[in-house]
Amino acid sequence: MTLLSSTELRKLIQANPPLLENAIDIETQIQPNGLELTLKEVRTMEGPGALDFDNTERKLPDAKTIEFCSDGWIHLPKGIYKILFNEVLNIPMNLAAIAKPRSSLIRCGATLETAVWDAGYRGRSESMLVVYNYAGFRVKRNARIIQLLFYTLEKEAEKGYSGIYQNENTK
Repeated sequence: MTLLSSTELRKLIQANPPLLENAIDIETQIQPNGLELTLKEVRTMEGPGALDFDNTERKLPDAKTIEFCSDGWIHLPKGIYKILFNEVLNIPMNLAAIAKPRSSLIRCGATLETAVWDAGYRGRSESMLVVYNYAGFRVKRNARIIQLLFYTLEKEAEKGYSGIYQNENTK
């Protein structure tokens, strides 16, 4: 596996379909080693979730959207939140991605929990924002909060992602 450069990412953003759609400012969001995703929405988790081996009893917690104030900001008390990104990803069959929170987010006493973005995935992803800071955390709509690192696979995936999150949040 090889980490993609910003030059390679720029080429993939011009592809059809593009690696990344709905960027706020692509030149700002392209970093030397990845792409930054921006905040579209914050939700509270309402109730328990459940996970089993074969997903037949999987249950995602309900979520309620928190409205941004008129100035575009949200103050989040210490806790966990589901977030939705602005950008839609179209990951080719020869790539996968992992993500890391921006270091400024960590320095504010918050972080993001993520999963792997598989080859063949398409969608507007969600992650979990964890606010550890006892005083809370303020975040503005469209803030750059996470960086995706893309890796080339040794060979194309024989079968791309085909789970329930395929095309999530795109309609």
